[in-house]
Amino acid sequence: MYRNFAVFFALIFALSSVSARADSDLAKQLSNPVSDLISVPFQSNWDNRVGPLEAGRKYTLNIQPVIPVSINDNWNLISRTILPVMNQEDIFPGSGDQTGLGDTTQSLFFSPKKPTAGGIIWGAGPILLVPTGTEPLLGTEKWGTGPTGVVLKQTGPWTIGALANHIWSFAGSDNRADVNSTFLQPFLAYNTPNAWTFTLQTESTYDWEAEQWNVPVHFLIAKVFKVGKQTYQIQAGPRYYAESPENGSQDWGFRLNWVMLFPSASK
Repeated sequence: MYRNFAVFFALIFALSSVSARADSDLAKQLSNPVSDLISVPFQSNWDNRVGPLEAGRKYTLNIQPVIPVSINDNWNLISRTILPVMNQEDIFPGSGDQTGLGDTTQSLFFSPKKPTAGGIIWGAGPILLVPTGTEPLLGTEKWGTGPTGVVLKQTGPWTIGALANHIWSFAGSDNRADVNSTFLQPFLAYNTPNAWTFTLQTESTYDWEAEQWNVPVHFLIAKVFKVGKQTYQIQAGPRYYAESPENGSQDWGFRLNWVMLFPSASK
């Protein structure tokens, strides 16, 4: 896996030759989870040394369409969907391997079109957990819901903020553990004039039933570019687990994110 780091970053830096086509405004919008921009990320995540024996591996492709809808002159409704496609092997002794869909999360953010007088951008609404897992070890087999919200500020090239949600299960298999989890994603991003973005973030989850944290920390480099008339962003970087449950990854991971952008469709 580590040999792939050089390949991924070489691809990203090779895109600097098309900086004349890059759009720094789009790069900055992508740092804002509730921006008025249609995007479709395909986010690949690799993890090694998964499980109590550190013998497993896991790959997750998150398909994450983001669709803003104008409600009126003052408000947008931002739909953010995460559908995971997963493959894992030996995540605990005797588990074998599984391939299929994980559970889907659907978030809806009601967000003002303009920042506050202090420059604060925010959005809030509900989140829904849908048990779309195709294998018992790929999903919770529970329906869940709860609140979600994001708050951030963009000053010059900097974006700083946090996204959070909490999900409680309310229906599903009686043979599976209840879902009672908090997700926290603080983030700090720096955007350059030629559409490079450097991001430091965590995507921490606390399981209140098991009383366990999962804290992956990401450092990501991204570039917006065009191929013909289509605009894209490619993003890549390592992940370090500051804390992980027994059945989680005990090692470094890696992320590669390919994003399709549709700025004109949002207008």
